[in-house]
Amino acid sequence: MLVLNGPNLGRLGSREPEVYGSDTLADIGAKLEASVPDDVVIDLRQTDDEGVLIGWIHEAVDRGTPVVLNPAAFTHYSYGLRDAAALLKQAGIPLVEVHLSNPHTRETFRHTSVISGVASGVIAGFGAESYRLAIDWLLRPHG
Repeated sequence: MLVLNGPNLGRLGSREPEVYGSDTLADIGAKLEASVPDDVVIDLRQTDDEGVLIGWIHEAVDRGTPVVLNPAAFTHYSYGLRDAAALLKQAGIPLVEVHLSNPHTRETFRHTSVISGVASGVIAGFGAESYRLAIDWLLRPHG
């Protein structure tokens, strides 16, 4: 399972801990690994590069791999990322959009997600727990 992270999330732990918490992305990854069955592989990745993130989504489409995506700032304006995410939806591959904070309680420009419309679901506002909730949902059978 791919857990993909967009810009500035490599700075978690030191970047606005009052908003994003004090866990680093490595901390979140370790907690996720500990929370899943042994046969589930968590492939945690982060990039500040929109093109790299789009490439990882294409990889997920080609492999049929479910995705947990924290698009970070790309959430609000990256139509290229949205179009790549739509390929997952078209292929019937689940995509859960996650956010550490609740974007709807923050600045107005953060209230719009171009990704949500093609995501299977959105989990926001639960800090690092947002990732685990997304993975728990992905591991459940869906009919």
